[in-house]
Amino acid sequence: MQITPELSVRYGQATSAGVKAQNDDCLGVRIPRDSSLGSKGVAMILADGVSSAEAGREAAEICVQGFLSDYYSTPDTWQVKTAGHRVIVAINSWLYGKGQAFAEARKGFVCAMSGLVLKSHSLHYFHVGDTRIYLWRSGHLEQLTQDHRAWVSQKTSYLARAMGLGMNLDVDYRRVQIEVGDVIFTCSDGVHEFVCDRELAAIIAAGRSDLDASCESILTQALAAGSSDNVSCQLLEIVGLQDITAAEVYQELGRLPFPPPLSPGMCLDGYVVQSILDESPRSQLYLVQAPQSEQLLVMKTPSELYNDHPAYIERFLIEEWVGRRISSPNLVQVVEKHAAPKFLYYLMEHVEGATLVDWMREHPQPEMGQVLDIIQQIVAGLRALHRKETLHQDLKPDNIIIDVNGVVKIIDYGSVAVAGLKESEVPFMRQAELGTKRYSAPEYTLGRRPSTTSDLFSLGVIAYQLFGGGAGHPYGDKMEAAQSVRDFSLLKYRSVTLDNPLVPHWIDSALAKAVHLHPENRYQALSEMLTDLQQPNPDFLGPEGLPLLERNPLVFWQALSGGLALVILLLVVKILMS
Repeated sequence: MQITPELSVRYGQATSAGVKAQNDDCLGVRIPRDSSLGSKGVAMILADGVSSAEAGREAAEICVQGFLSDYYSTPDTWQVKTAGHRVIVAINSWLYGKGQAFAEARKGFVCAMSGLVLKSHSLHYFHVGDTRIYLWRSGHLEQLTQDHRAWVSQKTSYLARAMGLGMNLDVDYRRVQIEVGDVIFTCSDGVHEFVCDRELAAIIAAGRSDLDASCESILTQALAAGSSDNVSCQLLEIVGLQDITAAEVYQELGRLPFPPPLSPGMCLDGYVVQSILDESPRSQLYLVQAPQSEQLLVMKTPSELYNDHPAYIERFLIEEWVGRRISSPNLVQVVEKHAAPKFLYYLMEHVEGATLVDWMREHPQPEMGQVLDIIQQIVAGLRALHRKETLHQDLKPDNIIIDVNGVVKIIDYGSVAVAGLKESEVPFMRQAELGTKRYSAPEYTLGRRPSTTSDLFSLGVIAYQLFGGGAGHPYGDKMEAAQSVRDFSLLKYRSVTLDNPLVPHWIDSALAKAVHLHPENRYQALSEMLTDLQQPNPDFLGPEGLPLLERNPLVFWQALSGGLALVILLLVVKILMS
């Protein structure tokens, strides 16, 4: 296997109008020359404008140019699948909108498309229409995509799926492991309908030394076989894969030494330690003063116990990476260092305030408006994370601070999971990102795939405690002991009204849904949960609607007073008659 510090490829491509007057095909390849080669990979795309569409050629050009530019503009935190799909859907909407200017939608901006991304050791492809992607390996040619054609008869068919054909687009996606020596082959229907797989495999095998010439040979073969369409194809050979056993893959892991234990008055890279905020077996937190400034910051340093533990170091670096790339008033912000560091650490803004644990202790019976304001701010912080395909995974009152101005901030990125980073291969076993059992959704314990609803579960537990005025749990103490599906099935939701009878029934129902043990039965969006906590959901009111106390408090208390007066009167009469 050819090992290189980064992904290495060769490619060739060719296109021709063939027997037609105009070439409606378009193709392209982009190989970044900067760090995005590692974070985003290599992209290649071939689009075939539908000949019956009046703007098929322009559609193909928009598709290729848009994919090769917009994909590299998506956040690094997004998975290839998410980034590619969103870009393609956006291009499709643009094409469809432009096509509405024509009398018939099918006569507008329509094309078939096969796009792919090579990242790390994987091929990710996106496909719509009847263009094709093949994988050639050791002399064998395998067709990866399926044609989206509907056959009316043995000789008549039409394109069932295409870019620009409608607003609702169904994109085929697949991830395939690649090896050095693999050749990726794409082509339009003007090629694959006239050159069989056996002939294609033979040409690829014989012409790997000159991929452009091989592409020209394939087009020549298609036209000689009677192709009456435009003909286009691409060849991309995997020359070298990033060495997942070499130090270059995670050179950052060992580039900087761990700092020694610090104490007040000591200086590290110009930052003067003011006090020790926290020490644990995994890390240290120091309050430091910035160089030539009175600004106070929080410095986090790794524990010397893990200085030869690559998985731990990777997780430490991810914490800083997340904090620098996700910005929100409700997330603690990672601060840029004033100069190149000599040790491994990172800096965060210093938030003066109390943790949510302390706040709940000081407010055993908080006003509902205060509780809703806190929950709303936590939701804002979580949204910022989720937009970057990042799960917090350790949301709990200890990791939430309310500053002196009432701003709520989520802190501690030690358990975050970033979808896009999981696609990168590493030469070690990654650490499991598991938060605190008391606040974690059951899927973590059961080894199932977490999602944004897992963070929502944790938020639901926190909201339950806020409304309950204490440290109660929706499922009691048995939640922490549950280990199996059966254990969780025996748990029963405990109404928050048992701790606080003043909590309305509809809020209790919303909390019960938020912390449902099955992810599919929870709220699927943070906004839905927030809405149901702010105003009654009719589904939670029952056939009678709102209780009288909430519909008309005055009438409720008048009726209650009248009833009590009647009871007292009856008691007095009974006493006098006895």
